[in-house]
Amino acid sequence: MNNDRRTFLKQAAGFTFASSTGLHLQPLSAAQPSADPAPTASWYDRPMRWAQLAFVEDDPGHYDPAFWLDYFRAIHADAACLSAGGVVAFYPTEIPLHYRSRWLGATDPFGDLVAGCRKLGMNVIARTDSHACHQDAADAHPDWIAVDAHGNKRRHPSDPDYWITCALGPYNFEFMTTVHQEIMRKYRVDGIFTNRWSGSGMCYCQHCRDNFKTFSGLDLPTTSDPQDPARRQFILWNQNRLFDVWRLWNDKIRAINPGASYIANAGGGALSSLDMKTIGELAPTLFADRQGRSGLMPPWSNGKNGKEYRATLGRKAIAGMVSVGLEEKYRWKDSVQSGEEIRLWLADGIAQGLRPWFVKFNAKIIDRRWLPVIQDVYQWHHAHEAYLRNVKPLARVGLVYSQQTATFYGGENARSKVEDHALGFYQALVEARIPFEMVHDGLLDREHLAPFRTLILPNIAALSDAQCQQLRDFVRSGGSIVATFETSLYNEWGARRSDFGLASTLGVTFAGKVEGPMLNSYLALRAQQDTQHHLLLDGFDDATRIINAAHQVSVKPIHTRALSPLEIIPTYPDLPMESVFPPPGASHAPAVILSKSGSARVAYFPGDIDRTFWEILDVDHARLLRNAVLWATNEPAPVTVEGPGVLDVAIWEQEASITVHLVNLTNPMMMKGPIREIFPVGPQRLRILIPPGRTVKQAKLLAAAKDIPFRSEQGSVTLDVPSIAVHEVVALDFAV
Repeated sequence: MNNDRRTFLKQAAGFTFASSTGLHLQPLSAAQPSADPAPTASWYDRPMRWAQLAFVEDDPGHYDPAFWLDYFRAIHADAACLSAGGVVAFYPTEIPLHYRSRWLGATDPFGDLVAGCRKLGMNVIARTDSHACHQDAADAHPDWIAVDAHGNKRRHPSDPDYWITCALGPYNFEFMTTVHQEIMRKYRVDGIFTNRWSGSGMCYCQHCRDNFKTFSGLDLPTTSDPQDPARRQFILWNQNRLFDVWRLWNDKIRAINPGASYIANAGGGALSSLDMKTIGELAPTLFADRQGRSGLMPPWSNGKNGKEYRATLGRKAIAGMVSVGLEEKYRWKDSVQSGEEIRLWLADGIAQGLRPWFVKFNAKIIDRRWLPVIQDVYQWHHAHEAYLRNVKPLARVGLVYSQQTATFYGGENARSKVEDHALGFYQALVEARIPFEMVHDGLLDREHLAPFRTLILPNIAALSDAQCQQLRDFVRSGGSIVATFETSLYNEWGARRSDFGLASTLGVTFAGKVEGPMLNSYLALRAQQDTQHHLLLDGFDDATRIINAAHQVSVKPIHTRALSPLEIIPTYPDLPMESVFPPPGASHAPAVILSKSGSARVAYFPGDIDRTFWEILDVDHARLLRNAVLWATNEPAPVTVEGPGVLDVAIWEQEASITVHLVNLTNPMMMKGPIREIFPVGPQRLRILIPPGRTVKQAKLLAAAKDIPFRSEQGSVTLDVPSIAVHEVVALDFAV
């Protein structure tokens, strides 16, 4: 982009390009001090257990508020999110066109519950919803309504009495601003949280057309191709516009109550539409709205949410939601999922640093089966709160995720081209019981990478020159890297380079093509004296050939003596059966390139072995990925766990303790829920490294509620856990 173009966009949009990190926006206004003073006291880290009641319109007068307040007290909930307004007002609003519940009458269900929660000492935030409005609002302000690409105003697909609103125009910037100000003036809640505030697909209303034209000089795109100039500019403009309304709402709220904030329902991993780096800077706390499993989703997905949020929020409090109902495409909002499924979802989130938050749609009790499950988990959580206020994770491995790779390289196929690589490596690390954190590619600076010995780049294809330099610096300082497939072959905008941006680090150059899907291709395990005992081949003693990945980048090693214990056996016929053998004389390219420089180690797989593993879950691929990480890390793990089953492992340090979380995923319903029953596993032997200068005085199991014996030896503690049902926490208390 030329300088004139950059200058125009800066003036039109109010932000500067952060060219060194790609997608991440740097608003000009962010450098200016807010008109309102920062709050002198922060409540955000106090709540450990959240409750949410999402009202339906006929709840006023038909539900029992005393029941809920008694339940909140019983489960030791210390914060609540309560429906207030937007689509429907559950308080006596005075704003024209702010639709009141038809059952509201002279009551104030929102205000009454706020008062009751405060008597219990709870923090309270108001939930609003801005994605739809009623007919009277549409008649008075037709420009508030979202428009499709054909120029048609959009009725709500679920309830035709509503209209879909435009998130980027005056409905949010003016009307919802007024709603948020009224709620804050009337109730001085601790924050406002908005559902579906960021839009319901692209809008082609006149406001969007005019504002985008001013921003870019272009018409709104009709393609989703991120390489289309208009689409690329739309991605930037849409983010900038949403962050503008976030800042507007936050400023207006804090002008009334300096101790409160706007807290968007936003964020997540590579497929999230808003830049997590910016969200991490804006949000004082955040709530991971991934309420349960659907389809082929493992239960560790909730822990993944926590890691992805923590990658940019750091030590800020993050709550993880669980819906008491099923989260399926059929939208059974009044359903109740199995108790064991709720327990496992919450357990994995807690293990990975999320504070539990249950969501109940409809304040009337229809099915009571979930109530004792939440009560049991929350009471346990309250009893052991001191061990759940984590200071920092002790993982030494970081799994990088990249929103710019998903947006500009993956586009509409981001799930298969980007996310499936991450999911495959995530599953392999869980099976290997290697504690790890997620790392955002916008935070590859020395400070954020300092905790890690090894970074994993699962097809992080789109990297800027500056990001590549940060990764080179990481390796030069002694860090190790495991990378796959097209990592760094594209710049931050998703345009292919002539060679890898990390060519010198990966030890290869691009040979000009990407193959696949490849049928009937294999990896040969080299039996030469210098490689036959390499750690990468650990566990393959009786194998000479294993299956290959489905796609492959053609590469040439930079160094003639590059170490490669694996070679590619190219595709050969799979029919007729008489032809199923490799043709003689076929060239065998390296399937992995390994290099060392001082204490740094780099392993690069030209194949999409992580994505292929996620697709077929072959045990050999899991073993290769595990071995590559262990070889690259080359240091004692903070915790090792030996025993049967599949466990999600996390290790944390608190002010006066270390905890190791063991979540039992060993279940026939692991990859597709819901869980029917729990199958305990054990025994497990743990070896836990102890920080220098610390001495362990006591070891206990928090789920089993008992002390256990341990052995201290050479800076570590060894102990045995007899059995794990859903979730066990090993707590080591330090001597004072």
